[in-house]
Amino acid sequence: MIKTNKKEEIVVRALRTFQGNKIEVFSFFIYGSDITRIADITRIYRDEGDELKGFQRSEIKSHVKSIVDYLNTPDSLFPNAIILALGKDVEFRQSRGPNPENLVEVAQSGNLTIPVLPEGRRIAWIVDGQQRSLALAKAKNSRIPVPVVAFISPNIDIQREQFILVNKAKPLPTRLINELLPEVDALLPRDLAIRKIPSELCNLLNLDSKSPFYKLIRRESTSQNEQGLVVDTAIIECIKRNLRPPMGALSQYKGSINSDPDAMYKTLLMYWSAVRDTFPDAWGKPPTESRLMHSAGIKAMGSLMDQIMLRADSSSNPDFEIRSSLIRLIPHCKWTEGVWEGLNWRWNEIQSTTKHISHLSEHLIRLDRELSRPTK
Repeated sequence: MIKTNKKEEIVVRALRTFQGNKIEVFSFFIYGSDITRIADITRIYRDEGDELKGFQRSEIKSHVKSIVDYLNTPDSLFPNAIILALGKDVEFRQSRGPNPENLVEVAQSGNLTIPVLPEGRRIAWIVDGQQRSLALAKAKNSRIPVPVVAFISPNIDIQREQFILVNKAKPLPTRLINELLPEVDALLPRDLAIRKIPSELCNLLNLDSKSPFYKLIRRESTSQNEQGLVVDTAIIECIKRNLRPPMGALSQYKGSINSDPDAMYKTLLMYWSAVRDTFPDAWGKPPTESRLMHSAGIKAMGSLMDQIMLRADSSSNPDFEIRSSLIRLIPHCKWTEGVWEGLNWRWNEIQSTTKHISHLSEHLIRLDRELSRPTK
């Protein structure tokens, strides 16, 4: 039974149980068109202070349209639950009456009252199912009964945690999860925990005014008006490689129990600042004008970092060793014009393919090894 009363409240029959640290969890059905009346969608973006807000990606119109087309068919079935986070102002009244024999006391039945408020002030937030919810609001049949699972949590951090955990096995954009991970303090599954440090370091490189990548990294929350020349996945893949033991440039700071992200960041800052200063004419340009800022160039230079840092770490002046190594490469690098000798590629022929990245990385590593040998 579903009804809307004069106080702009929707009342539904619901089951209530408790999970975790006494968190209330509800299961109920609601008309599909009512979901976007009670729930807001918190889009991912950064405010003026660069603090991450929200967690949902943008609307995918083609995806929404395909769901609408299906919902408009006569025999459409919609058993997939929408997951909501609810504020504390919802009200649950448990039903009275005798319990049947052999009842499994997993949940209590009752009435759940959900206020209907204006957009931006709504009592609920969509954690999983935003594209489906948007489609349900546009479907011809506005009274499709839709299953909902909801938990009480006005806390954005818990909503993000649940959003990541619910979507980790789905084809959710890797970049979206990567940007959200640094904001999550919960104990994560091992595969997500491994991705957290590289994403945190990528975040620092983008937000630190002392970083050579300051405001140059394109993340999921980057607006179309911002520069964002280097895609974040290229940086994160570099850092993942740098963390691999035993030769990774950052692996010495990665412990089985405790890691030292500050030392990792200082190393990244030292190396990439030297790269920027060594190739100033190629730095900060769109990838179409400089292959150094292209994913292939970033990943190749990230691979080179491991070899250069191996020498720099044993030097009394690591920064000098890094810069000396890079300076020796200047005549051989064709980031903005010319042909790469030994590869026979014009500068703008380099693409973000496994073959090109691998060959360019191997070429730079071989050149560095040859040029760093002492001359007789």
